[in-house]
Amino acid sequence: MKIQQLQKILSTFVVLLSSFLALSVSAQEPKELNLYSARHYQTDEALYSDFTKKTGIKINRIEADDNALAERLKSEGANSPADVILMVDAARLWRAQIDGFFKPIQSPYLESRIPANLRSKPDAEGSTWFGFSTRARLVVYNKAKVNPQDVDTYEKLAEPVNKGKICTRSGAHPYMLSLVGAMIERRGEVATEEWAKGMVANMARPPRGGDTDQIKAVASGECGVALTNSYYLVRLLRSTKPEDQEIVSKIGFIWPNQKTSGAHINIAGGGVAKNALHPQAAIQFLDYLASDSAQEYFANGNNEWPAVKSVKIENEGLKMLGSFKAENISVAAIGKNQIAAQRLLDRAGYK
Repeated sequence: MKIQQLQKILSTFVVLLSSFLALSVSAQEPKELNLYSARHYQTDEALYSDFTKKTGIKINRIEADDNALAERLKSEGANSPADVILMVDAARLWRAQIDGFFKPIQSPYLESRIPANLRSKPDAEGSTWFGFSTRARLVVYNKAKVNPQDVDTYEKLAEPVNKGKICTRSGAHPYMLSLVGAMIERRGEVATEEWAKGMVANMARPPRGGDTDQIKAVASGECGVALTNSYYLVRLLRSTKPEDQEIVSKIGFIWPNQKTSGAHINIAGGGVAKNALHPQAAIQFLDYLASDSAQEYFANGNNEWPAVKSVKIENEGLKMLGSFKAENISVAAIGKNQIAAQRLLDRAGYK
């Protein structure tokens, strides 16, 4: 039997055993789970259905963006029915931790599956949140207008050669805050603020729109270069729509900082809610998200990389991106730096 097959069987066995033990410990706990999720991907339906099929636990789901979920959790307080909270981006997870939305847990399975740099820094009570999938911050450029050697690091984007070429999201968006938080961690605030000022000086237009908007603006020639999360690009690469393929034909992409720090990595993740009504079911669900079957789904269903390194990827779009050197910085540290990042961007005039 191949090693990968054995790992998959073992992973499934551990999840089922976890489910059995949890039910034995808490036989009176109803077989349901209240999930608050900022993941807005329709493809996650199959993920939740698979969990219910494996465990018999019904998922009651509330979906909203991260800010709306945070406001809801604040207003509900100790009366919140949430069992599990899923959020996108390290900055948002760290903020939810600081706001007291999570309950620390100890799960040997999660700790063995999720790398230490992709989860919160543990204390005596355990970890508060875990990353279950990753995405990278790529550079996309207009092949007709930009020399790729001028944009092959995040730092070069702020150099004078790229004046009038840069497009990005708002400086207040968590994707930017996390990137800047990572730069603060490895370069310090002074150097990062100079970089931010250079980015502002090089803008083709004021920051606006989402990552897909940035890619389209690069393809149209409105911008020469932009930043995007990897899964937005993979969606276009996998699309069969003629208009999407036309966009893809006009752009190139770069893994930044391959000779230095590596490409910036971020996560989607979650944890057990502080006042969970069904804590055992909540831990079962998080354990399930770290299983091979769920990890494969993150990759093949939603164009994200699995957090568990041993999981095999079958997504042709991800394969088209190729291999790359990833940044090795704790996402917990990135999240912690978000306040400094926002102040720095404000000082630089990064709208």
